[in-house]
Order: sequence, then C-alpha cells, then structure tokens
Amino acid sequence: QVQLVESGGGLVQAGGSLRLSCAASGRTFSIYGMGWFRQAPGKEREFVAAISRSGGNTYYADAVKGRFTISRDNAKNTVYLEMNSLKPEDTAVYYCAAGRAGWGPPFMIIDIKKYDYWGQGTQVTVSS
Repeated sequence: QVQLVESGGGLVQAGGSLRLSCAASGRTFSIYGMGWFRQAPGKEREFVAAISRSGGNTYYADAVKGRFTISRDNAKNTVYLEMNSLKPEDTAVYYCAAGRAGWGPPFMIIDIKKYDYWGQGTQVTVSS
C-alpha cells in the first residue's frame, strides 16, 4: 500500500505558475510509476503527465505539453508537477496517482486503470 497527499494548489491568474507536490508514504516509492490527472466540474478525469520509476521517461498530454513539467525525487518520496503559462482551461482538481505496471506506449500510460493508488486531490483555479 501507498498513501499519496497532494499540495500546492491555489488561485492564480492566467499566465502564472504553480508547483504541485505529491508526498508518498507506506511503501517503497521507487517501485511506482507516477502520474498526474485532473478533473474539472462536469467532466471526466483526464491524464496530464506521467513519469517512470527511475524518472528516466516522461509523457505529457497534448494540452499541457511545453507548459508543464513532471519530476520526482525518490529520496524524498515526492513527485512534482511544475505548471507554467497557466490558462483558465487548466482549472480542475489535480490528482496524484501511483502504479506498479511497467512503462509502455502512450495508450497504456494515459489509462486510469494502470494506476493503483490515488491522492485526495488539490484544487487549481486559474482566473481569466
């Protein structure tokens, strides 16, 4: 088992930046691939970014590519999402997720079913 707790969300103006953190506990962090997902009101949860167990591979949704950066620090049991050039369309609850499945092609990486554990979410609101 692993417990995940997100933090760093808040209110920011369009064009601004936020850095989300996800702290993990309960098991060895380095065995998990990690992902970030988001869910806006009235919409389904969607993939944002993922990083492999060692941090050597990353993948991003087209909507955030070039603006967001995912990273991890296994010594601190923490994964991060740096969000720049934020847009009102980025407004959502952001969730951290962990999965034990190995790295694969994009259709596997973006699949919610790949992930076994989820945090409680942190709200990100971008004003126009």
